[in-house]
Amino acid sequence: METRKILLIEDNPEMRENTAEILELANYEVVTAQNGKEGVQQAAQHHPDLIICDIMMPELDGYGVLHMLGKDERTASIPFIFLTAKAEKEDYRKGMTMGADDYLTKPYDDVELLNAVEMRLKKSDRLKKQFERSADGLDQFIREAQAFDPIMKLAEDKKVKILRKKETIYTEGSFPSHVFFLQKGKVKAYKSNENGKEYITDLLKEGEFFGYLDLLQGAPYEETAIALEKSEVAMIPKDDFFNLLQGNREVASKFIRMLSNEIKEREERLLQLAYNSVRKRVAQALVMLVQRYQEDRSKPFSMAVTREDIASMVGTATETVIRTLSDFKDERLVDMKGSQITVLEYEKLARMRN
Repeated sequence: METRKILLIEDNPEMRENTAEILELANYEVVTAQNGKEGVQQAAQHHPDLIICDIMMPELDGYGVLHMLGKDERTASIPFIFLTAKAEKEDYRKGMTMGADDYLTKPYDDVELLNAVEMRLKKSDRLKKQFERSADGLDQFIREAQAFDPIMKLAEDKKVKILRKKETIYTEGSFPSHVFFLQKGKVKAYKSNENGKEYITDLLKEGEFFGYLDLLQGAPYEETAIALEKSEVAMIPKDDFFNLLQGNREVASKFIRMLSNEIKEREERLLQLAYNSVRKRVAQALVMLVQRYQEDRSKPFSMAVTREDIASMVGTATETVIRTLSDFKDERLVDMKGSQITVLEYEKLARMRN
């Protein structure tokens, strides 16, 4: 069985040595830090399975450590236990509000320490399971989160909306009231300029959450989302969503990672939009469709997609997209029948966009 690694951040040498000894006797690998600043560096370097951290420390206190780790997607989901010599309710409430998973008051005995560590590691392991990206997977994910913190039963309460092709889910400028989970179908999100011209910002597939960024910001939707085909969307009320995020640090970290990936993808697309030729951008749009909607890249990908939608992804005129696709057809990179586009040479298109 793999040895679990624990980072212990404690400025008191005697307390640090005694606690490390207890953990090592229980077969944990222990990395120590003598202050908060060093602890943040050790967390980034060693990626521990759990962090035990004193609150009152020089240079950077425990609250500062938790805040710094929460800003980094690599460390945001690591289970975190506070140590303190004070048992005041204000300290407890502040730590848990910031996302700490547990709290131990000094002096504590061996059993208290090891029980807290074991419980938090088990909780983390359960939430790290890979859940099937489907409606059943969503229910399983929520049930796992609820097993630790008895919050509202989102899986039982969620409303599923059946959408027709081109039906709107939410519009730019409206205020968020739900987070959405795409159970079946395909959805696009787009922004419009003052002339009504669209730019597609995201393509969503089954098993993905969407609409949560503006909800987290407390701002109106910056995009419009519509169904590209007949779709089924689960609607999670915002209060239930916030209860889930605030009640469980691991769940919150999943959305932090999703936000981080989403921002990186959009930055890359904007750079390509600014510097790549139209030919490269059309190739990128086709590659993006394949990557989003087909698992087996060895088979030809086929999808009904309008030339207007491709133009909205590329940021150019529809006529230009039509001419470029015609060139691709002549080069036997794609085939076209009506609105149906079949990608014949995915690898060549992927190389072309670089």
